[in-house]
Amino acid sequence: MSNSDKPSKPSSFKLTKLSEIRENPNNPRTIKEDKFEKLVRSIQTFPEMLEARPIVVNPDGVIIGGNMRYKACKAAGLTEAPVYFATWGEAKEREFTIKDNTSAGEHDFDVLANEWDATELNEWGLNVWDPQEEENEEKEEKPKCELCGK
Repeated sequence: MSNSDKPSKPSSFKLTKLSEIRENPNNPRTIKEDKFEKLVRSIQTFPEMLEARPIVVNPDGVIIGGNMRYKACKAAGLTEAPVYFATWGEAKEREFTIKDNTSAGEHDFDVLANEWDATELNEWGLNVWDPQEEENEEKEEKPKCELCGK
């Protein structure tokens, strides 16, 4: 471990004013507007999730995990949120920024289709099969006969 990677003090967790932390200018993640709106609604209706998945910042208050949650908290009207202050050093901060958004698993769509409500899953941000959407696509895709128009 290099000197720059040695923590100066232990990591900590506390409820923090959003004005005391800031976005990471090098955040490699983006979010589409519809997903962002779902995230805002999720924070409004289930703010307890922020305790389980706090925003993670370095000692300088720069977000290394949770940039989108931070933006959504502000859009939801929150002024503070649970924040984990990591003292891991720059190399681990950079690694965490990528690993925090990398999923190692895959969804079992058979289980999702049989045990979960597709509407709720879509509302929660997991894009799954939508029978209404598929029905609309089928109607749009049917070619019409050039002679009779059907």
